[in-house]
Parts: sequence; structure tokens; C-alpha cells
Amino acid sequence: MQVKKFLGPYKDLPGSIYIIFFARIVNSMGNFVMPFLTIFLTDHEGYTKLEAGKFVMIAAMFYALGTIIGGKVCDHAGRKKMLIIFQGLSASILLLCAFKSLNKIIPYLLILAGFFVGAAGPPQTAMVTDLTDRENRKPSFSFLYLGNNIGFALGPMIAGFLYRRHLPFLFVADALTTIASLILVWLYVKETLPHGSDIKRDGKGMDYERAEVGSVFSAILKRPRLVTFSLIMIIYSLVYAQYTFSLPIQINEIFKYDGPKIFGILMTVNALTVVFITPFITNATLKYEPIFPILLGGIQYAIGFGMIYFIDTIPLFMISTVAWTAGEILNSTNTGVYIANNTPISHRGRFSALLYIISGTGYAFGPYVTGWFIDVYGIKNVWIMCFLLSILSSSLIGGLIISSKRAEGHKKSA
Repeated sequence: MQVKKFLGPYKDLPGSIYIIFFARIVNSMGNFVMPFLTIFLTDHEGYTKLEAGKFVMIAAMFYALGTIIGGKVCDHAGRKKMLIIFQGLSASILLLCAFKSLNKIIPYLLILAGFFVGAAGPPQTAMVTDLTDRENRKPSFSFLYLGNNIGFALGPMIAGFLYRRHLPFLFVADALTTIASLILVWLYVKETLPHGSDIKRDGKGMDYERAEVGSVFSAILKRPRLVTFSLIMIIYSLVYAQYTFSLPIQINEIFKYDGPKIFGILMTVNALTVVFITPFITNATLKYEPIFPILLGGIQYAIGFGMIYFIDTIPLFMISTVAWTAGEILNSTNTGVYIANNTPISHRGRFSALLYIISGTGYAFGPYVTGWFIDVYGIKNVWIMCFLLSILSSSLIGGLIISSKRAEGHKKSA
């Protein structure tokens, strides 16, 4: 009975979604490098916290540039082809990072790899949106998010133990698992780019998914709620970005030499929490519009990140990780659905790119701003900032929910 309840939301999904699920497990199992980027820069390369923050910001800007290009290209050249090309280029660059002779330029190679990872994002999201409809989109996004984290449950822990002695292996393994996941997509997932009658048929009867004529900007301006939502998500992403920037710095300051290993353990706790809790959260929130669970996610961020100000033991860091991971689950399984449900079928790649860039601005500038904040006010005070920003962003989402309901009420009475 428990197994049926666990797997219930994921029955009867499109066949290609199951293939993509296994591809994501393989890919994320080898996601060794990017979660350790801050530690690599400060510990291995000798960057200051401010310098590391600036570097991560630059990397995020290149990621965003890749996202723009990927979104534009995949709406014309196809989802599958662009996904394979961009992720294949990223894997090739990671292989180069394994050569000791290139040690001095590894940080810059990682920026380039991040550019291609960013370019691969819109094709992935558009492909999933093409394969699903409003009935099965939420469980499909949730299922793929679960696949990411099944692999991620093992990857960071392995990376944490190997970081000190076998750093080149991390780059090689990351690249090879990416290539293996692409082979699965290449062999078993068909191209999903809609054409002609597909666009007319799939957009019929769905106001916000109906095809639009004109530029991405003219289409997005017709959806002011979506723009407002994306702007609020800047704050969410700034707070969430601290798990890969401020958290490893905090862990390193408390646990010193064992910092990378303990950070790897916390990332495994994060992934295991996702694996075991996501299906139940998906089941519990299935009847709600995607925006309401996102409000709850902000509250979980306030609890999980805010409590770090008070703690300094591994068990309490694990509890904190479970708390903010619950927020991550609520946000990650619903943000993509909310955007997809309000995106015209003709612009899926470009909308995905533009909106994720807007909402992800916090990822780009968060590390630099936080690096400055840490230098001036100290690492502990970051967590007070995270608490206050989480409460603010949740309140703004609540305001958006109320205004949306009022607008719908006026529309029905008109």
C-alpha cells in the first residue's frame, strides 16, 4: 500500500518521460564538479570569498547567456538535437579539466562548460513541456526532479571523499556520465519540436498556451502575472543559491579540513530527502494550483536557512538541510509547471530561457553580493538575511495569489 502511494503520482506518464528519468539519474550521479565549485575556488585555487563570489557571478552570467541562445535555437532547430550538442560540448570541456597541464585555466574552462550547460536547459524543459499536458505535467516535472536527485544522492558524497586525493577523476566521471545520459536520449527519445498542425491542435482551448505571433517580448508582456512571478523568484533564487555558496564556506569555517567531506554528506542528505519525500509532497499538493506550494516553499527556506545562524553540529546541519530541502522540493516541482502552463506553445524554448534568466538572477548576483556581505558582516549574519528575504518573498507570492483570484473573479462576473 505504501509503495502504491509512493509511486501513485508517476503512473501512466508518457513513455519518453521514463527514458528521460533514467537519463537524469545517470547524469546527476556524476554531477561532481559544480556543487564543489565554491570550495574548489577558495580551497584549491586560493580565491578570497569576495573573489569566489565574483567568479561564480561571472559563471552564472555565462550560464544565462547560454540559456538565451539555447532557448532561441531549440525553438527552430529542435529540442533533441540541441540538447545533445550543447551537453556534449560541456562534457568535452570537463574532460579537458582533468589534464594537470591545464590547471591554471580550469576555472575559465568551467565557465565555458557552464555556458553549454545553460544552453542545454531550455531544450530539456521545452522537450518535457512538449511531451506533457496540463493533466500530467506536474507529476512529470516532479518525477524528473526525483530522477535528478536519485543520482545526486550518491554523487556529492563520492566527490567529497575523493576531492582531496583524486580531483582529476571528478572531471572525467562528470563528463562520462553526461555522455552516457545523452546516449539514452539519442537512442530512445524522439524529436518533440511542434510543427504546423501540432501547434494549432495542442494550443487549442488553452488561453495561456495558445500560439503567439511575434517576438518573445510581445508575447510575455501579455502575461503580466508571469513576469511578476519571475521577479519574485529572483529573491527565492538568491536565498537558495546560498546552499552552494555560503553553506560550504560556513561548513569549512566550522569543520576545517573535514569541511568538503561534511558538505558532501549534507548534499547526500539533501538528495535522499528529495528521493523519499518528493512523491508524498507531490501527492499532497496535486490538487492545488502550482503557485500555492511555492509560497510554502519560501516558508521552508526561512526555517531551514534561518536556523543555520544558531547551529554548529552535524546533526543540526542535517535537520536544517531537510528543512530547506522541503522548500526546494515545493519550489522545484511547481515553478516549471507554473511557467509551462502559462507559456505559448510557439515560444516554449524562448519563454523557458527568458523566464529562468529573470527568476535566476539571484543565482548570478547572489554569490557576489553575499561574498561582499560576508566580508563586511561575517558568515553567520548571512542566515538572518536569508530568513528575512524568505519571509518577504513568500508574502509577495501570497499577494500574487490574492490578486490573481480577484482578477479571475472579475473575469467570471463580467
